[in-house]
Amino acid sequence: MSTNVYDILLERGFIEQTTHEQEIRELLGKEKVTFYIGFDATADSLTAGHFLTVMAMMHMQKAGHKPIALLGGGTTMIGDPTGKSDMRTIMTKETIQHNADCFHKQLARFIDFDNDNAIIANNADWLLNLNYVDFLREVGVHFSVNKMLTAECYKQRMEKGLTFFEFNYMIMQSYDFLKLNQLFGCSLQLGGNDQWSNILGGVDLIRKKEQKPAFGLTFKLLTTSEGIKMGKTMKGAVWLDPNKTSPYEFYQYWRNIEDVKVEECLGLLTFLPMDEVRRLGALKDAEINYAKDVLAFEITKIVHGEEEAKKAMEASKALFNGGMKSEDIPTTTYSAEQFAAGIDLITLLVDGKMAVSRSDARRNIVQGGVSVNDIKITEFDKVFTSNDFDSDGCLLVRKGKKAYHCFKIN
Repeated sequence: MSTNVYDILLERGFIEQTTHEQEIRELLGKEKVTFYIGFDATADSLTAGHFLTVMAMMHMQKAGHKPIALLGGGTTMIGDPTGKSDMRTIMTKETIQHNADCFHKQLARFIDFDNDNAIIANNADWLLNLNYVDFLREVGVHFSVNKMLTAECYKQRMEKGLTFFEFNYMIMQSYDFLKLNQLFGCSLQLGGNDQWSNILGGVDLIRKKEQKPAFGLTFKLLTTSEGIKMGKTMKGAVWLDPNKTSPYEFYQYWRNIEDVKVEECLGLLTFLPMDEVRRLGALKDAEINYAKDVLAFEITKIVHGEEEAKKAMEASKALFNGGMKSEDIPTTTYSAEQFAAGIDLITLLVDGKMAVSRSDARRNIVQGGVSVNDIKITEFDKVFTSNDFDSDGCLLVRKGKKAYHCFKIN
């Protein structure tokens, strides 16, 4: 191995906390390390938040290390209380298994699982059939309740009441690390910085029970300058599944991030050389928009492929330049019958998910924030018919400067 991947992750801005910094760096520099990252199957697609950890896995695998992607078929049945003020909704086994299968397919686009280059595992295999008393005797004896209650992941829940159900989560995640250590020789757990307490639990369990070295490392969380997690829009999460967040919408999300976050995201979410990252990050005023175009294109290329990234970039430029419409703009299609009597603008905004409610849509229209086919509309009860469609068969609605939606008749 040439450049130590620890130094790569450090330079690119990934590393937040480590259990044993010098030992981890030495280990990654001298041997092939088996490491794992866990993904609780709470939805049927990975999100932009997961993407940072997936990028770290890709860097690690490129450097010759072996990833284990652990799907949380078991832990998802409890739900991680970290960062949550309320208990998670309990999901059925069937839903969790479906979500885990979707994660597997998505991860296979980024990680090479062929020829034992990486492992996909599911903690349902060892968690769902545990004997409770045996588990308490084997694992529970190594955990101090006093110490667990000081963990950051439980603090937010203490006021409303932390159920014993959720209190088990840290022990279960720690047991995952122990099982992966026993089954595959896994010695390093990686995860977002909100997982620090859970990762420490696993490291301590292996060191106590197996008398073997084990390590943990956390990544910074992607947040806005106000400290709010990135990867959320008015419509909800930014998904990696193109059917849930189109490549165009995905591209637009990154194209519109804050100026101060451009260099950080280029380092974390692209493979551009760091010299180029710093050069682009140093651009000011109008020039920073070029850096945002590069960022959006590079991230979309990794997630959706170069062809989709080019389409999204062209669609974005066409709209900003007032040029031709593009099929890659988010589109809603109505039947001819639905449009026979016309549809009012408020309904269009709500159906196109450009407004969260009819009152939100009405407010945007009255305040002059909505245009249809480049004409500003301030009458909230304005009705559009098939006669209003342009030559491309599109009724193009714009909200603000950057949100576009095309409405068509089937």
